[in-house]
This record gives sequence, structure tokens and C-alpha cells, in this order.
Amino acid sequence: MFNRNRFLRRVAAIASISLVAGCGLLSGGDSGSKGPIVVGTTSAPSTLDPAGAWDGSWELFRNIYQTLLAYPNGATTPQPDAAQSCSFTDATSRTFRCKLRAGMKFADGDPLTADAVKRSIDRIRTINAPGGPAGLLGSLDRVQVLGDREVIFHLNQPDATFPFVLATPAMSIVDPDDYPANALRKDGQVFGSGPYKLQSYDEDKQAVLVRNDHYEGFAQRQNDAVTIRYFQDSASMVKALRDKQIDVTYRGLAADDIITLQQHGTSDLQLVDGAGTDISYLVFNPKDPWAKQPAVRKAVAQVVDRGAIAHKVYKDTVDPLYSMVPKGLTGHTTSFFDDFGDPSVSKAHKILADAGITRPVPLTFWYTTDRYGSETALMFRELKQELEASGLFTITLKSRPWKSYVVGYQKGEYPVFGRGWFPDFPDADNFIAPFVGDRNALGTPYPSKEITSVLLPRSRSQSDRAKVVQDLEAAQQIMVNDARLLPLWQGRQYVAASDDISGGERALDPSTIMMMWELHRKTSW
Repeated sequence: MFNRNRFLRRVAAIASISLVAGCGLLSGGDSGSKGPIVVGTTSAPSTLDPAGAWDGSWELFRNIYQTLLAYPNGATTPQPDAAQSCSFTDATSRTFRCKLRAGMKFADGDPLTADAVKRSIDRIRTINAPGGPAGLLGSLDRVQVLGDREVIFHLNQPDATFPFVLATPAMSIVDPDDYPANALRKDGQVFGSGPYKLQSYDEDKQAVLVRNDHYEGFAQRQNDAVTIRYFQDSASMVKALRDKQIDVTYRGLAADDIITLQQHGTSDLQLVDGAGTDISYLVFNPKDPWAKQPAVRKAVAQVVDRGAIAHKVYKDTVDPLYSMVPKGLTGHTTSFFDDFGDPSVSKAHKILADAGITRPVPLTFWYTTDRYGSETALMFRELKQELEASGLFTITLKSRPWKSYVVGYQKGEYPVFGRGWFPDFPDADNFIAPFVGDRNALGTPYPSKEITSVLLPRSRSQSDRAKVVQDLEAAQQIMVNDARLLPLWQGRQYVAASDDISGGERALDPSTIMMMWELHRKTSW
């Protein structure tokens, strides 16, 4: 459908803890033995309603809900899932038409029709939940239904990335009989049409998934049941793996645990290691009297030592990042390094002095305690040490658990705060558009008319993404000039598993979301 570079290839390397484990990764599956596969993660959902989440909740959504388009194993462009076919029907990328598979049903047997698709998309915009995914639908004008199986999306501007938006778990199809049109569902129940149905859910503890016999889509399930357990930290998660209480770990492995698995692993564990596109960054709040000043933001950018953070805190399990667009994506630049170079206290001092700031700048940095891994607190201590050692800043650190943390930054309570980003889809647009404009994923308005009104619309008119590099680079340079967002590091993918589990190297889609149906137990060695 689109002409794209295959920049997100499957996992590049497998660090085998034992030769026996490594040789068994591609062996056949046995979906019925030893009960459900148990997956551990530190990223618990913030909500079970797709209209309310633009975050790690998508990991669960991908497996229990269905979207019109998604990513079969090995694909880097969206392919039909709930849909039988989808395509633009005009030369300007403004009319996108999908035809559903015949006889689609939700897990409870209710029919899944074109009207259900329309109402699922419409309610996202109607509810417009704080921190929700309505911002992804900025180019959508209206949704039209033709009969029971055809849906037409009319866009208000050309948008070659729209199929990628439809493939995000945010666009999950829900049963309109069970989901209110103007409010989020909060009873802990799920009615989707994905490969699994949610049998039970214990908030922040576990989700029990079982096979959905009504599922029709591309997923070829290698198991009949998966239980996802949610942990508060990496150490307890890895202990559960070693004690064989879980079979697989993903999201939240701490650097020390990764290094231990790599260097001092046991013969009954394996580690899959490959390139990733998740990023960590700082957000400056324009409502704060200090953070709103460009000189303050640029001085912070001039002092922060990304290399030290990657090495000292993350033990080189992440890479320093000098743009909001990560390495590996078409259009990536190193603009922050090009403009600021290596960390320099003298340059930072001059930036502040030229702005008339002659005393140490007081800033409060906020971070979440239970979302981005065990090193988050250590990283913020390192940031505090670096900035205060310069003599130019006094830093106060504060933290909250994720659910209350989100409420705080949406209310504009934090002068400077940390966020992470896992891509909605594998395109540089998705590392720019979500962060700019009055209504963005951060809850912190970032007006930039040149980006939102010129560069992004022009780039979205091109289905060949290699032709929009100049616009994407220009957008990144504007973000550097503003220094409203400060990229810190780019992560890698790590999946640790028991040696009798296969499929870990196939289970991550281009947005690094785990497709649980690819996991299975080995039957041969």
C-alpha cells in the first residue's frame, strides 16, 4: 500500500544464555501443555477502555480487541485484520475505504458491523478523554457507513499516515451495545473481537486471557491462553522468572537484570535482544516561570550528559538520543548534538548570562515511580547531580505512581517532568505530531504553526516517506530551537524467557507491542 523502508526489521540478535535454549527458539509449538503461558511486565494498563488510553495499555488492547488494520509477523506496513481490504480510493489520500470480513462477531457473539466501527471511532472524539487518543484523529473529518460491511473515512486533509493510525490499538473496535457513546466504561469488563477474550482482570495484578473462538483475523494463535502478571519492579519480575512462576518477561527489565542475564545466566533461561524505538525525554511546562524561559531550557540541554546517563545508569542497555525521532527511522537527525555539542558548563553559563539570569535556577523535576522501569529514579538523581554540579541550577526531585502522575501533568502541575514514548506506528511523524499543537499526548500545549500547519500536512500528502525527509528534518530543528522537549535516550528490545518458550523473536510488532499469540512451548529440541 505504501512505499516504506524496512527500518524496523525483526530482532537483530539473540543473546542465548545457553546453546540448547538458543537452538530451540524456532521449534514447533504445543499450545495445550502446562497451562497458560504467563507473561510478566511492569506496564499495567491505565484503563480497559481504548477511548481513554494513549499509553502502555495498548499492550493488552492489541490482544483482546481488534483493529481494521494491524501488523502480521514481519510486516512493517498495516495489513487487514478485522477488515478484508482497505485502501485509499483517491489520488490525494483523503478518502480511505475498508470492507469488513464477512460474519464478524465480538467475543460474546454479537455481530461486528460497519456501524460498530463507526461508533467506536466516533466515541473517541466525543469523549475526548484527558490523555486519550483523540489527538491521533486530527485529520479525520467524518466516518461514513455503507451497509453492514463498508466503512469510509473522509479526511479533512491528505494523510498518508492514516492507515497507520487505524492500526494502533487506540482504534480498537468495541461493541456499541456495551460501551457508552459519551463516557468511558469503568466496570472492568471488555467486549472485543481480538484473538483472546479477557476472562478476568485484577487491576495492577494480572489479566487472564483465553482463546476467543469467534475471532476472525490474521493471527495464527500458537497458544490457547495467556496470563499477564503486572509487577512493580524488575527485580521481583526476574525472580518470578527464575522461580518459574512466569514464562516470559517484557517491558521494564532493569539494566542490572539484563546484564546479569547476559553475563551470568543459567541454562534454563534465554534473552532476546534487538533494536528498539522507544524513547525517554523531558518536558518543560510553559506555565512555570522558569521552565517557560528558552534560555533555561537551552542551558539544561547544554549541561545534560546523555552518554553518562546511558552508561552509568543504564549500563549501556540504551543509547544516547539527540532528536525526538529515534535512530532507525527515515528522517532521524542528531540536531541536539549538532546545536549543543558535548556537555559544557561554560556554554550553559553564557546562555543564561545572555538572558540576564545570574543566579542558580530553581527547577522541580517530576518522574513516575512505576512506569518506565526501575532505573527512572536513578536517572533523575543523575540529572540532578549533573545540573547542580554545574553551579547553574538547584534541582528538587518529586515523584508519584503513574495514575496520579498522569493527572498531575495533565493539570500542568509539574515544571519539568519525564515521559517515555513507545511508537504508535513506525514513522517519524509519530515522534513529532503527538507532542505539538494545543491538544497533544502530553497534556502540555505546544503551539508550533510551522510544524502543525505546514510541515506535517505537507509530509502527510506523500505516501513515499523517503520523499518527506526534508520536512521531517525541518520539524526536528524547530523542536531543537524551542527546546520544549529534551530527548535523553533510545531503548532496545529485551525479552527474557524460560528455555521451553518459543516465539519471543516473532512476538513484537513494529510498535514493539507484544503479540501474545506468537508465544508457545517447545515440543522438540
